[in-house]
Amino acid sequence: MGIKQATNMEVKKNNRNRVFRYICKHGTVSNPDISYNMKMSLPTVTQITKELIEKGVIEESGELHSTGGRRAKALTAAVNVKQAVGLDITKNHVSFVLTNLTGKILKYVRIFLPYIHEEGYYQRVNEEMEKFLDESDVDRNKILGVGISFPGIVDLDRELITYSHILDVRMVSFDSVSCFFDYPCIFLNDANAGAYAEGTCLEEKERFFYLSLSNTVGGAVFDSDRLVQGDHFRTGEVGHMTLVPDGKICYCGKRGCLDAYCSALNLSDLTDGKLEKFFELLEKKDQRVEEIWDIYTNFLAVALNNIHMVLDCNIILGGYVGSYAESYMPDIWRKVSGRNTFTDDERFVDSCRYKLEAAALGAALEVIENFVKDI
Repeated sequence: MGIKQATNMEVKKNNRNRVFRYICKHGTVSNPDISYNMKMSLPTVTQITKELIEKGVIEESGELHSTGGRRAKALTAAVNVKQAVGLDITKNHVSFVLTNLTGKILKYVRIFLPYIHEEGYYQRVNEEMEKFLDESDVDRNKILGVGISFPGIVDLDRELITYSHILDVRMVSFDSVSCFFDYPCIFLNDANAGAYAEGTCLEEKERFFYLSLSNTVGGAVFDSDRLVQGDHFRTGEVGHMTLVPDGKICYCGKRGCLDAYCSALNLSDLTDGKLEKFFELLEKKDQRVEEIWDIYTNFLAVALNNIHMVLDCNIILGGYVGSYAESYMPDIWRKVSGRNTFTDDERFVDSCRYKLEAAALGAALEVIENFVKDI
């Protein structure tokens, strides 16, 4: 194959991919609509949509209303022709998410299942996933694969989970986990997965930092449709940056880590491990809960300002705490603003859009993306 031919094929593939994404995003469209908005010739668009119909990923759905002249055929994405599963593995739970080609959550569930790096654990996870798919009435032939979110350093080059302190494992090969599932598997760090879910729902390409505030604290950088991984796949690991020198002991064994001050456990430990109860009491202005929240957000504001000083981009609060943060953003903005050296009042911190199972969803979306980009 010559270079020119290969280049032409890549251009056609890229255009086909762009058209499919446009249809997914806008619902019911027509060839003239695509041609006009994407600045592509009508014959080119017509050929592309014909190919997408043949691939089974879009379909004709009647005709659009006429604005004068012949009615244009209505085109829609066959959004459920393929689906993906996302798993989020944590110390004590596993979450399952089912999504379609547009990233819509079709079903999700979270179960209590303490992690242990043994065959029996992964067999149980697979059994629970198959049960989840049975309850979802899923045609297994539609399943593209399984995205697995893991709380640790996920080395994509070596295909290893090199280190997870919270799960107490090192050097776990992807194959040693994926062999228990009947579908292709991909792996993501949990914060990266949450960031990926947030990034895919943005209207405009932008760069942001995702701060995951769950029972452990992590982070990720998302930049123009992709995750920034770093030389050793540790970009965004702010949970273990020192917030208070020689401060509180962290689960990693060091002192003063951000995780020790901004883990969700700092809040839920006050309410028998139930974070939702903490925020219920906060809404009712319980004095003790308000005091703990004030301390928590004071430390959080320091971390947010430090992250912003280094990266100079927007920050999204995700994880367990981020899913409850929306109502309390004015207070967080005020505290962050008080530490902002440049005194601009641009609100660069916001709460997450995905408040349920973001890591599992992000892992599933990575599977979807791998399919879509090859259409």
